[in-house]
Amino acid sequence: MLEAGAPPRILAVDDDPTVRSFVRALLSDAGYDVLEAASGADALTICQAECPDLILLDVAMPGMDGISTCAALRAIPHAASVPIVMLTGSDDLEAIDRAYQAGATDFTTKSVHWLVLVERVRYLLRAKQAVDHLRRSEFRLAAAERIGRLGYWEWDLSTGGHVWSDETRRMLGAAIGSDPTQALFLACIHPDDRSAVQAALAAAAEMGEPCALQCRLTSVADTPLVVQVQAESTTEPGGQRRTLTGTVQDVTERLQAEARIRRLAHYDELTGLPNRTLFHDQVQQAIATARRAGRHLAVLLMDLDDFKRINDSLGHGVGDTLLIEVARRIARAVRESDIVARTPERSHDAVLARHGGDEFAICLGEMERAEDAVRVGTRLLEALAPPVPVGSGHVQMTASIGISLFPHDGLDAETLLQHADAAMYHAKASGRNGCRLYNEGLGAEVKRRLTFEADLRRALEGDELQLCFQPIVEVTNGRLVAAEALVRWMHPTRGLLSPGEFIPLAEQVGLIVPLGDWVLEHAARARARWAVAGHIVRVAVNLSAQQFRRAELVERLEAVLQLAGPGPAPICLEITENALLEQGGETLAILRAIRDLDIRIALDDFGTGYSSLSYLQRLPVDVLKLDRSFVGGVTTSARDSAITAAIARMSLALGIEPLAEGVECAEQRDLLRAQGYGLMQGYLFGRPWSEPDLLAALGGEVGPREAPSATAESRTSK
Repeated sequence: MLEAGAPPRILAVDDDPTVRSFVRALLSDAGYDVLEAASGADALTICQAECPDLILLDVAMPGMDGISTCAALRAIPHAASVPIVMLTGSDDLEAIDRAYQAGATDFTTKSVHWLVLVERVRYLLRAKQAVDHLRRSEFRLAAAERIGRLGYWEWDLSTGGHVWSDETRRMLGAAIGSDPTQALFLACIHPDDRSAVQAALAAAAEMGEPCALQCRLTSVADTPLVVQVQAESTTEPGGQRRTLTGTVQDVTERLQAEARIRRLAHYDELTGLPNRTLFHDQVQQAIATARRAGRHLAVLLMDLDDFKRINDSLGHGVGDTLLIEVARRIARAVRESDIVARTPERSHDAVLARHGGDEFAICLGEMERAEDAVRVGTRLLEALAPPVPVGSGHVQMTASIGISLFPHDGLDAETLLQHADAAMYHAKASGRNGCRLYNEGLGAEVKRRLTFEADLRRALEGDELQLCFQPIVEVTNGRLVAAEALVRWMHPTRGLLSPGEFIPLAEQVGLIVPLGDWVLEHAARARARWAVAGHIVRVAVNLSAQQFRRAELVERLEAVLQLAGPGPAPICLEITENALLEQGGETLAILRAIRDLDIRIALDDFGTGYSSLSYLQRLPVDVLKLDRSFVGGVTTSARDSAITAAIARMSLALGIEPLAEGVECAEQRDLLRAQGYGLMQGYLFGRPWSEPDLLAALGGEVGPREAPSATAESRTSK
């Protein structure tokens, strides 16, 4: 085949040199490039080296005649579709029939007007071009169907005939070349789903209602497929033919990824237990049941003693192993303790959750006495007592447990958890490895917290708070494009405190809003200073749920922007999934108003909250921050890697920029970059820096070698 733009090449095969010369002159004048062959053997040699666009072949030749030559040409793969026009000096019908059987495209006599032959050649070349184009289109369509796992099918409602694409056959497990029928189509559907699919297709065929539904296929592989079947009725112009046209798409992997993300929203990945969000909902449901029945329940909050020391000294891998073992032991202990709260007439179900970090929560229903809850707590401590084998040694685990009772200590989940938390801290202050019931006499704990609250109020009014900034890097070029503002507290007696040591208290005592305003205002001013220095760098600020809920949020943001002054790089507010969903139907309007201020929005800690995909696609979000919990195992766990890849694809498909935080090594960076994460932050690029250190890093590639020195941070910090 000649290159595009070259004149079509025609091979003239005839033993008569006069005929060949005449054909060459005639077709050359018409703009064609003509090759000559004096025999069938010469023609085969030429076509094996280069394939012409059309062949004129004489029937009657000495040695290998034209019919034998035609059959041999068709055996050459790249010549199989080349048009072959047979030329004969007689009207031998038998020869014509044998020529067509050998693969000839057309047949003409040498007595025909030669100008007619030129037109016939031109027509056949146009037809071949159309066929080649159609063949390429079919190949591209088949490739697209295979890549997208999307098959096409058609049902002729007049004749009952079916047409299936090869991809449809593959998904249904039907052999290529088998006769497709409606019965075979339905037979491939899982028996439990078959009637629903049949009814939907019948409605689409009879009433013209488009249908779209998911169903399972009978197992044609190791893993049964889930497919999305869609169909609609169409009528050809003139109304002569009605068809039901549809698609069948393999959505198995997509559904598995969505189910995985939904599970991550409600369950702890490490232990498999319900997380804080799900536990809170379960406690609320248990309270409603207990209230209707006039019964009691207990909430136990258990925190492992000195777990941070164990984690830091033995490593996070050992820490994870211990948490898994603790979850297993307390789950078994709770089941064994079920008898303590039973009466002959009724029993209860215990709810167990990982509440966060090294903290576990249990809800016990149908408590008869407070002593029953204490007995369960004691059994939990006994379950933890045996040493846990770790490597060549053993680790001794203890815990402190706080207990609150409904309705005596609270009427809602939040209050019960707060009071159980206070009792738990009292157990720690009393020597650890014990459990305590909440009571109004926990004065020491309350006093400590009140003192800490007063200190925090003083810090907000003075100069004890300070900001540091963790770089956010564009990994394609190593450029520092943004920095997340993180607050630290230089306590006059306790030294430098990380956010984990005072943010929870600020949330409990109602200081998180003024603290968040302080961070927002100082971060905005820092961005303005960077702009004056010639650095176009975004600053990212965490927005708490309480800040997001307040009515004057947008007005407050406007005031901060006016106070700090303009900057070429927009501020980015990082908001958690739970904070967005807690606001309900007002969320979309609030986010749009924020965007109107030229403020970017990042969805923080993605995967640890509700992770509602249908909700996410409606939110005006600019950045999706993959939670660090997914990054740690991305290079060692195929499952974690699949999840991070699915989240990146989903984010990019929605037009949202994915950002991975908690990146600590080059292997994680390289894998996440290949999956589509263009923005990253983590200790690989730098710990939280002071503002002077950040300014020193601007303008160059940010990496582990270039990172300025920084104050040591705990691994739980940003």
